[in-house]
Amino acid sequence: MKILYFDDFRLGILRGDQVVDVSAEVQDIPHTGPGDLMNGLIARFDAYRAKLDKAAAAGKGVPLASVRIRPPLPRPGNIDCMAVNYMEYGTLPEPAPINAFHKATNSVIGNGDTMVLPDIPAVIFEGEAELGLVMGKRASNVGEGNAMSHVFGYVNFIDGSARGLPPPGNVFFQMKSRDTFAPIGPFLVTADEVPNPQKLDVKLWVNGVLKQDFNTDDMAHKLPRCVAWLSSIHTLEPGDLVATGTNHGGLNAFQDGDKVELEVQGLGRLAIKVRDDIKRSWGRDTRAQHKAKSGEGVYTPQISGKYAPKKG
Repeated sequence: MKILYFDDFRLGILRGDQVVDVSAEVQDIPHTGPGDLMNGLIARFDAYRAKLDKAAAAGKGVPLASVRIRPPLPRPGNIDCMAVNYMEYGTLPEPAPINAFHKATNSVIGNGDTMVLPDIPAVIFEGEAELGLVMGKRASNVGEGNAMSHVFGYVNFIDGSARGLPPPGNVFFQMKSRDTFAPIGPFLVTADEVPNPQKLDVKLWVNGVLKQDFNTDDMAHKLPRCVAWLSSIHTLEPGDLVATGTNHGGLNAFQDGDKVELEVQGLGRLAIKVRDDIKRSWGRDTRAQHKAKSGEGVYTPQISGKYAPKKG
């Protein structure tokens, strides 16, 4: 099942290229807004699935292209992001130690929305293409053997980053948790429609040019390990989102006017815009291309605009 919010946060089920409004079927779930309604539905999904299936089959659909798609998880309880969780196709000699960081839940935006680059002295702004895993059942100190039974489904996730902010070492919070830096969508796909989440193509385009292209089979720490490890640190609740990491070689500068599209196999295509009110610019090379050409530094350098390196 593919679940989404649309227009004024009506709850919908995708049926082919149409969306069917099933909001009436979930109004008895206690909620004060779309965020806790979705989290509540996920927690009670076994009791509601048959009703939703019936309503989606019988209801009148409207073309998906005619509605405004909203974030399917407007307010996850937690966003846990795995750090350095890919083998980078053989360029890492061994897996990095398992690690993660928190991202602010109110940084979420949805399909068609805009990532806004703030006026701060970042070396570069990047967005990481990732498979997002959504928890369906409470998980505390679960083992790897049954970790995946706690998973509800999957969603496209872009992890926005403002790299290189001062002071050195004061990194993840101010780099990752900016408003608009967590695009997700366009819909939430239940786990039964993703038979092997460890074998999914992940592709990200900027202005139609393919920049990231990798497969989730390259993860250093596989999904059961990630869920088990995270649940050993804090309890994972229904609706919590786990961003499972990226292959860094294809990362590139997001900049004003860009159209960014992410498609994890089977999860639809998430499209966002990028806005930078002070109009900075960078080269278009990916990290890997920049390294191959110059061998200098990690990031493609800023070319023009406020905070660009002074020449001479």
